[in-house]
Amino acid sequence: MPQSADRMKTLLEGFHSFGAPEGFRVELIEGEIVVTPPGDGDHAKCLSRVARQVIKRSGTEMDVSVTKGLRLTGDGTTPDDHVIPDATFAPVELDVFSGAEPWMPGEGVALVLDITPGMRSADRTTARRRCYARAGIPLHLSIARDTAQVTLFSAPGANDYLEHWTRPFGREIPLPDPFAFDLDTSDLL
Repeated sequence: MPQSADRMKTLLEGFHSFGAPEGFRVELIEGEIVVTPPGDGDHAKCLSRVARQVIKRSGTEMDVSVTKGLRLTGDGTTPDDHVIPDATFAPVELDVFSGAEPWMPGEGVALVLDITPGMRSADRTTARRRCYARAGIPLHLSIARDTAQVTLFSAPGANDYLEHWTRPFGREIPLPDPFAFDLDTSDLL
């Protein structure tokens, strides 16, 4: 149900004034304030292993920002989404992180990475994916630790990605241009 302009303004103000414990992420996803605790060591390991491969093997030199806030256009019925991927990758030549506000737009972002812990809500994961697709972010890489699978979403549409590939941990998953390499997931086990 569409929210009134006053309700959307109040929600956005509440979101911006929300105080969370250190290390927690506070996001506004499709009109819902979401608080996420810090990841554990296995979460950090997954993030590190993916980032290392992208930096070393990508066909285009990439910058990476960990937990960078993205302000993405909402679906029109809620305020703009404020999402914090686990990692955000963009070509170095675009220099999108330099001088960026805490909540930057998604223009120039090539890939966002989300690592889901066990027991994460499927609805929340889907909502995040819709935010990225609406913003036109070309690639979304989702690592589901509870099912030991990696999914690459591509071809962003109006409200979701139109294509995806899923591989179990231990199998490679191809990352298309501008990355142009096969991501090895064997060390995510």
